Amino acid sequence: MTRVWKWNRPVTVREVLEDLQQERSIAYTTVMTVLDNLHQKGWVRREAEGRAYRYEAVSTRAAYSAALMNDAWSQSDNPAAALVAFFGMMSDEQREALRSAVRIVQGPETPEPADGVQNPGSAPSGDGR
Repeated sequence: MTRVWKWNRPVTVREVLEDLQQERSIAYTTVMTVLDNLHQKGWVRREAEGRAYRYEAVSTRAAYSAALMNDAWSQSDNPAAALVAFFGMMSDEQREALRSAVRIVQGPETPEPADGVQNPGSAPSGDGR
């Protein structure tokens, strides 16, 4: 999957093979079998092109990673403790990325007036009026 995500477009067995062979010796049939297995599992879709197939990832690497994390978290008998342990393993950069992600998911917050009291009947319109 790493190679398919790396190309970020539909790829042939030959393209993946040539890419992998820059690092190690590997057989065409091995790459073909792995891509076929990924197709059978629903991780890639394929389209015939002549006598070959072009393979494309069904989801992004980020979506796949998120699904793995969600699966691991949902299997915990104590999800809060699992999250605390996970956050404890994070680097400062990862924790900042998490804070940014939470801000994105939560959306913009409406600031409260300085005195903490909102005028009745004057709900914010959201357009600055």
